[in-house]
Amino acid sequence: MQPYFAPYIGYFQLINSVDVFVLYDNIEYTKKGWINRNRILLNGKDEYVSLPLKKDSDFLHVNQRFLADSYLTDKIRIQNKLSEIYKKAPHFIDSFPLVQSILNFENSNLFDFLKNSIQLILSYLDIKTSIINSSDLKINHDLKSESKVIEICQVLKSDTYINPIGGITLYSSENFLSHNINLRFLKSDSIQYSQFKNEFVPWLSIIDLLMFNSKQEIQNFLKKCEIIQGL
Repeated sequence: MQPYFAPYIGYFQLINSVDVFVLYDNIEYTKKGWINRNRILLNGKDEYVSLPLKKDSDFLHVNQRFLADSYLTDKIRIQNKLSEIYKKAPHFIDSFPLVQSILNFENSNLFDFLKNSIQLILSYLDIKTSIINSSDLKINHDLKSESKVIEICQVLKSDTYINPIGGITLYSSENFLSHNINLRFLKSDSIQYSQFKNEFVPWLSIIDLLMFNSKQEIQNFLKKCEIIQGL
């Protein structure tokens, strides 16, 4: 999977469901994806929160991109924004230090920043899955999509590959089985919780869950999913 900034609960359900999770660090950065932004709650509606990036070529990999030089100032603005939005949430006091630790990471490399943030959240939730950088694997890194995934599985001697349900039309069970790999997909159940007195806004950043739910409640949410067969 690509690394994302404070991704939604389904991302962590996936990590929690596998033995090894491969983070793509040598994959091209995409502007309008979730790599350096996510959605939080603001006045009952979803609002983007973004990590500012240094201007650079659109063709660079995630591990070749860096946070903007203004980030030292920007992170204070982001912290203040999150504090103002969530300060009255029931678990703000418990979870805001984790958010601060994520934002205060001193390495400005985008991939290192994102990997560290994911690992901090995994540690908080007691998820022990092994995390591997794709660039550390001895594969043909020019491969794309399904072919690349299959080679990664082969190098790791995996017998099962699990992908988010959104990719069910992208991969062929037959192609995976021809390499002795079972293709499975993770389907998240409906997850709802109280967001002040607002109408519930689903699938926001894990930051939102941290503010409104205890650690135990989020750990229970991790189990609200099922693994299904591919096409």
